[in-house]
Parts: sequence; C-alpha cells; structure tokens
Amino acid sequence: MIIIGVGAGPKMLTEDAIEAIRKAKIIYGSKRAIKLVEDHIMPETSLNAIEDFKTLNQLPEDAVVLSTGDPMLSGLGYLPGKVIPGISSMQLACARLKVSHLRVVPVTSHGRKLDPYTIAAELKRGKIVFLIADETVDLKGLCQYLENQGLSMEVVILDNLGYPEERITRDRTTAHLHVSSLSCVMIGHFEKE
Repeated sequence: MIIIGVGAGPKMLTEDAIEAIRKAKIIYGSKRAIKLVEDHIMPETSLNAIEDFKTLNQLPEDAVVLSTGDPMLSGLGYLPGKVIPGISSMQLACARLKVSHLRVVPVTSHGRKLDPYTIAAELKRGKIVFLIADETVDLKGLCQYLENQGLSMEVVILDNLGYPEERITRDRTTAHLHVSSLSCVMIGHFEKE
C-alpha cells in the first residue's frame, strides 16, 4: 500500500506523489482528495471513495490511499505501507505567517476532543500552537480558557489554505472567534525572535 499526501490544497503534490498516482491501478480517497489529484489519475485506474475509514487497513496491497495534507500530520500515515508526504497545512501556515517550524507545536482536534490544558501548557512554554480544527471546535471556549489562565495571545485563523478563496484572520484570545470546516488556527506570540 502507498499512502500519498495530496497537500492542503490544489498544486501541493510532490513529483514523487504525482508519479505514484499515475502508476496506480487502484486509488482510494475522500472526494476532496480525489478532486485534488484528478488531473494525474489515468483513465484505467479504479477510483474508490472512502466510505469507512476503519477498514482502510484491509485494502489490497497494491492500493494507493490519498490523504489530504501530509499523512503524518493528523492523516492516514498510520496505515501499513510506504508514505509519500504532501505539503501540509502547517507548512503553508508557517510560510504565510513567516513562522519557523521550530517554534510550532501541532495539535489536532479534527474528529477528536479538544484539550485546552495541553494547548495552555505549550503556550506557557513559549510555543506557538498550530491547531488542526473543524467546525465543531469551540474556539471561543478555548480562548476564554486561555484568558482565564492569563494567556492573552494572538489568534490567527487560516481558512481554505492553498485554495483561491484562502483567508487569514488575525485577532486576540479576547475576541469571539469561530472556525469553518477547512480551518487551522495558530495561537501564540508571533513577534520575531
């Protein structure tokens, strides 16, 4: 099995990923992932939308599995087989904000319970938290928790990174902020070191 990171948005594939997609006989992926690579899929390739993520480890050995972003950042990199990374939303966010990856700690709440304590602990260590979010994340509640902990910080919401409709909104933890289905959030002190 080959797990391919298709990137956070259009044109975020590596050359290695494009080659593997072109050679694939059978591809599995979400509708969004398939859409991001459709120009590289050969007509004879069998395309399969992923219906149940719990059964992915039962796919054929020659399957190519598409993972949005980078499979090793809240993706499908846990599956057996070779991993070909893509350009992640964290890479894009750091580039857009000119923040070194060395200052950033990734945290995911996409499909998981948000852990405000862990986020606060990382912020207290002087890190910038990169939060992979979705529309279920209570960003307002997280910001209130951080304020109550004495952690008044800058909050940057990055919507639709890599897409033409990309939008970056900067505010503070004192604001009433919300995220959409394709958002990531960076929280911390962004001044240069």
